[in-house]
Amino acid sequence: MADGISYGLIFPFRQSIKGKYLALSEETDDEIRSNLIHLLLTRKGSRYFLPDFGTRLYEFIFEPLDGQTFEGIKIEIEESVRKYIPNLTIQDISIEPYVESEPSLGELSSEQFDVPVYRVPGANTQEYTAKIRITYTDESSPFGSREFVIINL
Repeated sequence: MADGISYGLIFPFRQSIKGKYLALSEETDDEIRSNLIHLLLTRKGSRYFLPDFGTRLYEFIFEPLDGQTFEGIKIEIEESVRKYIPNLTIQDISIEPYVESEPSLGELSSEQFDVPVYRVPGANTQEYTAKIRITYTDESSPFGSREFVIINL
């Protein structure tokens, strides 16, 4: 815990268990993860004074799950993170078709590490769903903490 210091709102928004309206991040790792998820799930053009903020990930919904689509997703994520979160270094972006019935060998579940899996609204058709795992390092941290985020698109 960070001695009562809060950095910002946890994204996606959650109710606070400490009596505040919304949950606040009290660790820098939580704040960085929230900033990354906020950036990735914001549509480009949806912020009035910052129209280039966000990604075009929503445009990849219902696209064929092939190498060209996966490469477009990777480029979109890398460019947005490079521009708006320059202290993050993306180590790896793995994209694969999401199959719920067949867990891949060594796949981490959200229950193991208390890592939520983020789902883009409206992408409930499983045959078009891809699982994106982004492994990143925070260069501003004194120890260069390494984390990952999983998004179902």
